[in-house]
Amino acid sequence: MIEVILLERIERLGTMGQTVKVRPGYARNYLLPQKKALRATKENLELFDKQRAELEAKNAAKRVEAEKLAEKLDGLKVVIIRQASEMGMLYGSVTARDVADAAQDAKHAIDRLMVQIDTPIKTLGLFPVKVKLHPEVAIKVTVNVARSPEEAIIQAQKGAAVLKAAEAAAIAEAEKSMIENIGTETPDTEAGAE
Repeated sequence: MIEVILLERIERLGTMGQTVKVRPGYARNYLLPQKKALRATKENLELFDKQRAELEAKNAAKRVEAEKLAEKLDGLKVVIIRQASEMGMLYGSVTARDVADAAQDAKHAIDRLMVQIDTPIKTLGLFPVKVKLHPEVAIKVTVNVARSPEEAIIQAQKGAAVLKAAEAAAIAEAEKSMIENIGTETPDTEAGAE
C-alpha cells in the first residue's frame, strides 16, 4: 500500500487534503498521472499545506461553475440510434463515449470521462445515466436508445421501449402457451420406459 495526499475529492476514497493508503497500481496508473493525488512524503505534505488555500479556492470556483452547468443540464435527454433485434436487443452496447457524443451533438459540453454507466446498456429503452461534472456535482441524464428518431419520440412519450405490436403479441402468446403447457405436461414414465 502507498500513502497519497488527495488533491480533490475522490468518491469512496476521501476528501481533499486527506492522506489515504491505496494500492500501488491505482496510485501509479490513475491518481498520480491524473494529478488527483501526491505521494505522501514530508516534502509533499509541506508543499500541500502551503498551497492548500489556493487549491481549495480553485476547487470552490470549479464547483460553482459545475453547479451552474448542472442547473442548465438538469433533465437533459439524449437520443442514441442503434440497430437492434426484433426483441429489442442491441447489436453491441451503448458506451460512455456514445452518450458524450450524443450530448455534444445536442450542443452540451460533456466529456466521455464524465459519464458513468453502471451496467452496460444492451437493449432499447430509456436509461438514467450519471454524469459527474465535478467530483462533488453529479446529474442524471436520460439516454433514449431507439432504432429510429420516430421510435425515440414514441419511447419518450410512452416511457418504455417500443416493440412492434406483432412482436408484443407474439411474446404474450408464447408466454401464455408456456403457462398452459406447464399445467398439462405429465412425465413420460409409463410409455416406452424400457
